[in-house]
Amino acid sequence: MGFLSCHLPCQSGKRDPYQLQHDHDHDHDHSHSETSSSNSSISSQISLPSVPSLTPPIEKSPSTPNHYCLTTLKGHSSYVFSLALSGKHLYSGSSDSEIRLWNRDPSSSSNHNLVRNIVAEGSSAVKSIVVLGDKLFTAHQDHKIRVWKVDHDVTSHQEYSTVYQTHLKCIATLPTVNDRCMKLFSAKNYVKVRRHKKCTWVHHVDTVSALALSTDGSLLYSVSWDRTFKVWRTSDFKCLESVWNAHDDAINAIVLSNEGYVYTGSADKRIKVWKKHEGNKKHSLVATLEKHKSAVNALTISTDGSVLYSGACDRSIIVWEKIDGDGADGDHMVVAGALRGHTKAILCLAVVSDLLCSGSADKTVRIWRRGIENNYYCLAVFQGHRGPVKCLTASVNSRTAQDVTDSGNSYLVYSGSLDFDIKIWQILVPNF
Repeated sequence: MGFLSCHLPCQSGKRDPYQLQHDHDHDHDHSHSETSSSNSSISSQISLPSVPSLTPPIEKSPSTPNHYCLTTLKGHSSYVFSLALSGKHLYSGSSDSEIRLWNRDPSSSSNHNLVRNIVAEGSSAVKSIVVLGDKLFTAHQDHKIRVWKVDHDVTSHQEYSTVYQTHLKCIATLPTVNDRCMKLFSAKNYVKVRRHKKCTWVHHVDTVSALALSTDGSLLYSVSWDRTFKVWRTSDFKCLESVWNAHDDAINAIVLSNEGYVYTGSADKRIKVWKKHEGNKKHSLVATLEKHKSAVNALTISTDGSVLYSGACDRSIIVWEKIDGDGADGDHMVVAGALRGHTKAILCLAVVSDLLCSGSADKTVRIWRRGIENNYYCLAVFQGHRGPVKCLTASVNSRTAQDVTDSGNSYLVYSGSLDFDIKIWQILVPNF
């Protein structure tokens, strides 16, 4: 497959200082002084030398699985910031506020109808998307969270089928008008956000960077560059809690475990662990994980909750493993080692089954798998994007899973990039 060269235009409107920091050449953190050097010399340096590598020598790697790009979804005219799978569909959000809907099947002809697949347009970049039933929650650069209802309208009838067109109807903007009004008249509901400015605690006052849903879907968590994380009730969209100054810098990522632990990753180089203990109304800090030497951009957690993965501007993915703890704090995470291979900042992470997918400012996607000796093997490097890979999601390829069960498994990986494209990759992973 051929790829045309792409000259990314400057983004119109307000330029995000954190976006500029995190989405381009983040070979070092601005708060960590380093001598000037070329990209090649920086890439040759060992990232996080104090953390042992979990990647064995290449010659010890198992057989390389088959992988290839199935298709490229074109339609966005700006950076692709967010992706989410839901049923048979893939949602994508971009820097020009578009939300598009694609058929997750790479062979579907409906993905070429670029007019119908724009399902919503707003006024601010879409930084994160999560799906709960027939509702979408989207995080935006304008400091707001929007709630959308999925509607399927019949647009035409054919002889043997009915054609539906999907669109999204915005049913709420968080914080809601009711939530804001209820907090206006009491001084205790106000927090200081700048030297001479206050607002009610239900407001985010900077870009909402990421969202996450609780296991049962009853709670929505949001994090922001305003250094807070908030908890919202999904039934009526009420803000239940705001943890102010949760970090010393912008919060870029959040992930939840099945046990109720909340992990937040920040530009202050730290990951913090939060938990709402039984009988308490608010989350409290359980632990602070410190090993990264630059801004933490991405977090994801294994399906069983025993392993946390964090990606940062220091070009490394740190693997944190759960050990049994004593006392009320319960289990906690310790460093197992680092995965190295990317030559620029890690921007996004995703887990599917026993695979870890990582996307980087080096324009590649890497697929990792844990071996039998606690090592991790880089099974594949996906190359083809012409810009940094900003978002990822993945799933088991159900169409071919039965055909390859004996020898391995097939997965689909979806990657969104600052080159405006979404790519769908297939990887066949042998058993070992």
